[in-house]
Amino acid sequence: MTIDYSSHSSPPDRMDSLYYKHLQQPASHQEKQDHVPVPIGDDVAYTTGATTATDNFRKRNNNHYARRPNSDYDDSDLDLANHKTDKLRARKDAVKKQSRTRDWYIVLALTLWAFYIRLYKISQPPSVVFDEVHFGGFATKYIKTRFFMDVHPPLAKMLIALVGKLAGLDGFDFKDIGKDYLEENVPYVIMRVFCGLTGLLVVPIAYLTVRGAGHSIAAGLVAAFMVLYDNGLIANNRLILLDPPLLFFTAVTTLMWINFHNQKRKPFQFWWYVWLFMTGLGLGLTVSCKWVGLFTIATIGISTVKGLWELWGNTRISTSVFLRHFGARAVALIALPVFIYMLMFQIHFHSLPNSGEGDGFMSPEFQQTLDGHTSINTPIDIAYGSRVFIRHVATRGGYLHSHPHNYPAGSKQQQVTLYPHRDDNNWWTIRKVNDEEPNGIEYVKHGDIVTLQHADSNKRLHSHEIRPPMTDLEYHNEVSGYGFDDFKGDTNDQWRVEIISGDKSDPESKERLKTIHTKFALVHVMSQCSLFSHTVKLPEWGFDQQEVTCIKNGKIEKTVWYVESTENSQLPKDAEKVTYNKLGFLSKFIELNKVMWDTNKGLTSTHPYDSRPESWPLLRRGINFWSKDKLHIYLLGNPLVYWSASTAVLVCIILKSVFVILDKRGIAQKDFGELRKFYDESAGFFLVGWFFHYFPFFLMGRQLFLHHYMPALYFSILLFSVGFDLLTIKLVNRKRLAVAALFVLAVNYVYRCFIPITYGEPWTQSLCEKAKWRSTWDFDCAQYHHDIESYHIPKPLIIEGFGKVKDAVSSYLGGAAAPEVIDGVNIVSDGSNLPLVDKSAQDAPITATQPLQLET
Repeated sequence: MTIDYSSHSSPPDRMDSLYYKHLQQPASHQEKQDHVPVPIGDDVAYTTGATTATDNFRKRNNNHYARRPNSDYDDSDLDLANHKTDKLRARKDAVKKQSRTRDWYIVLALTLWAFYIRLYKISQPPSVVFDEVHFGGFATKYIKTRFFMDVHPPLAKMLIALVGKLAGLDGFDFKDIGKDYLEENVPYVIMRVFCGLTGLLVVPIAYLTVRGAGHSIAAGLVAAFMVLYDNGLIANNRLILLDPPLLFFTAVTTLMWINFHNQKRKPFQFWWYVWLFMTGLGLGLTVSCKWVGLFTIATIGISTVKGLWELWGNTRISTSVFLRHFGARAVALIALPVFIYMLMFQIHFHSLPNSGEGDGFMSPEFQQTLDGHTSINTPIDIAYGSRVFIRHVATRGGYLHSHPHNYPAGSKQQQVTLYPHRDDNNWWTIRKVNDEEPNGIEYVKHGDIVTLQHADSNKRLHSHEIRPPMTDLEYHNEVSGYGFDDFKGDTNDQWRVEIISGDKSDPESKERLKTIHTKFALVHVMSQCSLFSHTVKLPEWGFDQQEVTCIKNGKIEKTVWYVESTENSQLPKDAEKVTYNKLGFLSKFIELNKVMWDTNKGLTSTHPYDSRPESWPLLRRGINFWSKDKLHIYLLGNPLVYWSASTAVLVCIILKSVFVILDKRGIAQKDFGELRKFYDESAGFFLVGWFFHYFPFFLMGRQLFLHHYMPALYFSILLFSVGFDLLTIKLVNRKRLAVAALFVLAVNYVYRCFIPITYGEPWTQSLCEKAKWRSTWDFDCAQYHHDIESYHIPKPLIIEGFGKVKDAVSSYLGGAAAPEVIDGVNIVSDGSNLPLVDKSAQDAPITATQPLQLET
């Protein structure tokens, strides 16, 4: 990561502006100006680097010399001009070198300070916090190589798993929030440090991004410290979560794009290609962490389209040169990210070769590619008398299933459900109506009316005009198991087989039922409803299995079934067999991404701390991450950072709207017009980044939280720094830095106000209540002590019987063993001042005021 200084120059219409004045001023005065405005989208010629201003300058000089053909001319004049030019260039290079060195010192200082702020007490709390349940658990699954399904792409999870593996993680399940890490020696600190490092590096990257866009040191420092002291980013980025790597790659990608933009005057040269392909690499890595990376792709994409449009309109750019520009961007910004994204899934599949708990989300074809999964090799023909496993197509909820438990209401007949695993209760026998015996082997054809008898209970698949237990709608009928011995069924047991489609390789599968190849519907003869299932689960009495109903005029895709396995003793032993086709990488990649998309859309349940996008910019509420032992971690952003950044967004939108109106009215902005293009370009880019990382969430119906706003917050912070640069542009450097320092001190003060809920530190109820600046901030102050001193009182040591203490100490005094440590307490050296509780005897706490007196 670096700043590209090679194109730093003045805006086209500012030939006498800050940069040139800077070069012509004595060194003592140069210290007063620390930056040179560099528009990231200035009107430059891509092939020559010429600007409109320099073009006009050349024309004027050519005309000037044309009017003086006979003027006296001395070679010494040219030598003097070249000398002055060389001297100016040398001074310019010296200024660049000095600025570059100073920036790297600042970056180093920012990084070191960020280490302290972000990694402070990162081992606390020593238990599972919030979504560490999921992403720590996924790391364990990678280590066990068992397939699982998650709604996010795999890169960040694989990085966390790699760190965990190298640190010694071996099987901790991260099952519950608050589960203790220390008891099982989990290397959680190293895993948190990895996430913390990716999060803290965003601080210097923010500085480099603002500086790379041509803004002042003060503006860069403001951006860096706003990122550094945001309490929400701190609380989130020091845990085992996906957001720190996501934000890191988003920030790096933005910086790479800024650096590429600064190479506009040097197209097709080495660094032009480096920054362009680094941007594409960043896009691929970002979207491989979370699909939020698609918003980063949209941000860069809009800027790319804008640049290509300007190139297309430049008459000095030939068609062949334009096509080179277009081709380079297509390869770097489209092909490369797609390749990286697919590569991450290839690594993901390679890392999870074994069958696991995620199998049920995937198709049977996908499951056949996993080691340890039951291989299907079954007769292809289905005849009357065959026992079959019938599987639902649309929901992948599993197999048509019944078990000897009845519905608690409705018909109170035997339950019929979908069950996701292979089980003997999934077998159904296909019979003719009234149990007529077939004439030899008679295959089941399209339009046949059949009954399905449950193989284990002999109940028949049945439906009637009774509402289902969960879907109480008129067009849904209950489906149950009904019947008894010697009962041949009634008309409500009859179903018509309607073939929906067959396999292209097997034309006969469109005419009669074939295992795996034929997709069909079962239509109830009496009520003309179709056997149906959806993702609604039955409650505990239904064992959380999926509801099955009979729907009238339902969606076709949720009434489609197929036979996965069949048994029939009448079929010849050499009958043709069928199995699932094993999927290749591309098919698995497409299927998994579809399942991820569908599952992500299905996350619509409510959460006590979820929130909607409109509440994020004003920080309406946070997220309760962890509570234990009178301590609390509550994700809440720094209010000053959020409100300042949101104000910058609002002001930028208003100013852009005003300028559009003024331009339409032909009104010139004399006081601002000179610098407008420069600030408009960088501010516009950051505003677009904020927009694309924020507004798409309004289109999502899924469960959302405040941490989804963090990438958008980053862009709004960059936008604020541009506004700060503009507002302080007339100040000399020292005054500008003084103003920046005052603002940073204010941000730091607010950060310190919320340290207890950021790091999980002790707090008091009164201080907590004072910190509730908004009534909607729902962190619980009642759980804190009334005074800080209460945190220093030792907690009772809960022991299963005092005999354990006696045995341990006696053994130690006899030299047989080391002193035993219980709950992190040495019961020999520290036991004298601890309240002891005999949990087995349920005694009241006993305070040991003297050292333990034990027989030896």
